[in-house]
Amino acid sequence: MDIDNNKNINRGYRKLNVWQEAVEMYVFVCNVLKNFPYDLKKPASNTIDASLSIQRNIAEGYCRKSIKEYLNFLNYSLGSCGELYSTFFSFKEAGQISEADFKEFDKRHYSLENKLINLIRSIQRKETRKGWQNKL
Repeated sequence: MDIDNNKNINRGYRKLNVWQEAVEMYVFVCNVLKNFPYDLKKPASNTIDASLSIQRNIAEGYCRKSIKEYLNFLNYSLGSCGELYSTFFSFKEAGQISEADFKEFDKRHYSLENKLINLIRSIQRKETRKGWQNKL
C-alpha cells in the first residue's frame, strides 16, 4: 500500500523534514546495532527504543492538536535525541562501534537535533503570537 494515497490532516507530520530524518535515524541505528553480541542486546535494544522514540513523539505531539502538548512531545523527542547521542558516544568509547559508524551517526544526529530545536523554537513563536489553531 502506498501511504501517499492515505492523506489526512492528522498525518501532516509526515511532511516534516525532522520526522523524516528521525525515521532515517532509526533505520541507521538498527543497521549499526543489528549484529551486536548477545551480552549487549539490552543496551542495543534500549538505544533502538530511544531512536524510535524521537519520531514517535514528533508524530504523537502533532496529532494532539494542542500547542502545549505538541511542545511537550517535541521536548520528549529532544530528550530521546540526547539519550541516543549519549549511548552512541559510550558505544564508541567502549570500542563497540567503529569510529566510521560514530562519525556517520554524529553527522546525522547533529542535523536531526538542530531541526528538532528549530521546530520547537518555531512552535514557541507561534504560541507567543497566538498563531496556532487547536482544532481540526
